[in-house]
Amino acid sequence: MSDAHRLNSRGLRLAARGRAGRGPIIVFLPGYMSDMEGGKATALDAWAATEGRAMLRFDYGGCGGSEGEFEHQSLADWRDDTLAAIDSVEGPVLLVGSSMGGWLMLLAALARPERVVGLIGVAAAPDFTSWGFTDEQKATIRDEGRLAEDSPYGDAPYVTTRTFWDSGEQLKLLGGEVAIVCPVRLLHGLEDEDVPWRVSLDLLHRLRSPNVQATLIKGGDHRLSRPGDIALLIAAVRHMLAP
Repeated sequence: MSDAHRLNSRGLRLAARGRAGRGPIIVFLPGYMSDMEGGKATALDAWAATEGRAMLRFDYGGCGGSEGEFEHQSLADWRDDTLAAIDSVEGPVLLVGSSMGGWLMLLAALARPERVVGLIGVAAAPDFTSWGFTDEQKATIRDEGRLAEDSPYGDAPYVTTRTFWDSGEQLKLLGGEVAIVCPVRLLHGLEDEDVPWRVSLDLLHRLRSPNVQATLIKGGDHRLSRPGDIALLIAAVRHMLAP
């Protein structure tokens, strides 16, 4: 099945596409300034269709086809959108989070431990409001309310607002143990220039779960969207869903 605008969160209609099939339901969480039509999301959806697996993709408020203004959104808002997506379906879910989506998958797993049976992070970026900006950039965000940078992934500038940054600072996780006990798989490229691969190793050590594995990919960049990278992601999902 394919549904548009079937989710509602914070009074906003969120664009979403659901696929019926065997569970647990795969829920894909895009990265910052990305959406459900990205290469990893669509490749995973195509695999789910072939395998008869249930899957849900959606856009956060202010992103892609969803309602809302991008610069009015916070990390807490997008966490709530993620929870609305989980709550819109029945049964266990497997969360796949890309970059910022990896931060959101952790927050969602902490909020819905009874629903989340596994996590797969692709260049997961928890706490990036802390380590992802220079002191000068942080000062610009605080003093001017927004930071606009050139993006290597498109023509639109990469914008970070104080609304988002302040929210992220309130939701940081890497200062202590992360009380998640489900299985976790982390994929990270060694040539990632946006999220240092050591972030995944830090997360691995802080997760309470005894079932955590990190795969470092030689030559892999931040997107991890090469055919071989996609194959590794699908293999991780297949293994996580295996009975």
